[in-house]
Amino acid sequence: MAKTNGTRSLARRTFLKTGLAALGAGAAGVVATPRRAPAQVGQAKPFAGTTINVMLFSAPFSQWLADYMPEFQEKTGIKVSYETPAFPVYNQRADLELSTRGSAYDVLNVTFIYSSRWIGAGWLAPLAEFLSDPNKTPSDWDPADFLPGAVEPMKDKRGGLYGFPWVAEVQLAAAARYDLIEKAGFKMPDTCDEMLRMLKAIHDKEGVKGFVVDNHHGWGWIPYLQGFGGNVFRNPPDDLMPTLDTPEAIEAAEWYANVLRTYGPDGILSYTFDQALNTLLQGRANYITFNQAWLVQLGDSKKSKFASTASYALMPAGPKGRFPGVAAHGIGIPAGSKKKDAAWEFIKWAMSKEMFRRMLTEKGYGAVTRRSVIDTPDFRKAMTINGYNVWDLYLKTVDLASKGGYMKYRTVHVYPQVNEKINKAIEIVASKQMPAAEAMRMTQASAIADLKKAGVNL
Repeated sequence: MAKTNGTRSLARRTFLKTGLAALGAGAAGVVATPRRAPAQVGQAKPFAGTTINVMLFSAPFSQWLADYMPEFQEKTGIKVSYETPAFPVYNQRADLELSTRGSAYDVLNVTFIYSSRWIGAGWLAPLAEFLSDPNKTPSDWDPADFLPGAVEPMKDKRGGLYGFPWVAEVQLAAAARYDLIEKAGFKMPDTCDEMLRMLKAIHDKEGVKGFVVDNHHGWGWIPYLQGFGGNVFRNPPDDLMPTLDTPEAIEAAEWYANVLRTYGPDGILSYTFDQALNTLLQGRANYITFNQAWLVQLGDSKKSKFASTASYALMPAGPKGRFPGVAAHGIGIPAGSKKKDAAWEFIKWAMSKEMFRRMLTEKGYGAVTRRSVIDTPDFRKAMTINGYNVWDLYLKTVDLASKGGYMKYRTVHVYPQVNEKINKAIEIVASKQMPAAEAMRMTQASAIADLKKAGVNL
């Protein structure tokens, strides 16, 4: 437990059994030291000598969390063996570990596109027993404080909870060289039509390419697909018939592929998100639709050569509406873990209000998922960049997804397979290997074949 006034507090479970009231300190899981007889001060921690294995994928939050890990060990007595592999490597390893119901890990990331598969298969432990027990979870930890739209992918069909989100990634639009956009007589575009006219006017001005994005089209293209009136599946999660060869999908694929090949830098089809971001930070490309957790760096003078010209806006709307992507990754406990109580101690600590406050104020973390932290002046100050209220854009985007339900396509258990087909299809169209209609018909047939192999009843 935490040190308070130079002494250690007793283990929470023992403390609560005494009937003494915990003194709120703002941080969930941190209590003031009760007045005890001197002989009881310094009592052994309940998990002393316990080691848990934790694996999250590499991201700002998971990397920064390592900086605070010694505090967790001091507080609980729990040692943490901690791994943060790259995103694709993590997903491959976690999927294999969970599918075998192994006990190698006690805490794992609940990856957004795998959440339905992992939860539906019973590979993650339900958290109800921890949340309903006041000896394990104090009321001020406040699970209702998490953004509803970010929590939703962590639930099963009955509403049971299997994880808490550490990030809500929302797609925004940003410009690294807004000065060039203004000079051309434009503002940040609100629609796809406006976006296309703007790109035509600013492309190659002062040697700056008009558009850049990474090569994960199964994420970046979908808002345009839905904006043109299409979707990945007919009615997810109940009807998983792919709809990738509809007129709307074909139009969206050709429109997006044209943007990539006409206004992007050479080699854009191979760009990772790091490469796309660095291109913006160096001022070699201008406009992007991407995740806000990375885009806020455009306004950081320590990272961007053109921080003073960064601009932000909502994802542009298509003819049928605005559908910005929102992805939430969480932390959960594998069903096979033998140390679930210790794992829950880690989750409580990592997901506490205090940890999110510190991540915000000490690290500049902007993808906070607790509303109480989002509503603080510190969050709004950190997320106001060049006069743009990025915090307001963030909340509006999360609300759009939570109310519209259009992100259901991404949390069905077979989306990872379809995601791969979409990535290939956009690449084929953008490189002119096939016309959009032909490529999307091929993608539709291939997706159907894969889903049937996976046992999906179409």
